[in-house]
Amino acid sequence: MSNYKDLLPRITTFIFDYDGVLTDGSVIVLPDGEGLRNGNVKDGYALQLALKNGYRIAIISGGRSASMERRMEMLRVTDVFLGVTDKLAVFRQFCSDNNLVPENILYMGDDIPDYQVMREVGVACCPLDAAQEIKNIAHYISDFAGGRGCVRDIIEQVMKIHGKWMNGDAYHW
Repeated sequence: MSNYKDLLPRITTFIFDYDGVLTDGSVIVLPDGEGLRNGNVKDGYALQLALKNGYRIAIISGGRSASMERRMEMLRVTDVFLGVTDKLAVFRQFCSDNNLVPENILYMGDDIPDYQVMREVGVACCPLDAAQEIKNIAHYISDFAGGRGCVRDIIEQVMKIHGKWMNGDAYHW
């Protein structure tokens, strides 16, 4: 297998799991049933910067909450699939609907529900604290844990390879 960085130039689309990738995986359940998750503003900044630079961003998650929906709205991520029981089916439909080929997609997941999608994409990534089965198939394991900068880490690497990191004024909110 070649170095994962050799695969990054062809990436046009990022897909992320939510819980354990954009968050640290912990959920505080309030009395009304709403689950609060802990994320990272640097990950959020990288997501919106990637969008401004023409990358497609999608979220595919088994979790669902109003706070998750609101966070993605705030970051202007519109391809958000929550409450998903079959991530592979959603992934394939997303590719079909958007005329995407898996080779151009980077997916970051952290646990068994991400396994099948990670086997199909061009670049499979995971946070430092991912399940061992996921680490075993990942092209890249971030030095950062879920909800602690792993999303920023991989977006920054791709954008640097494309010459889009800190290039121009698109980095302003």
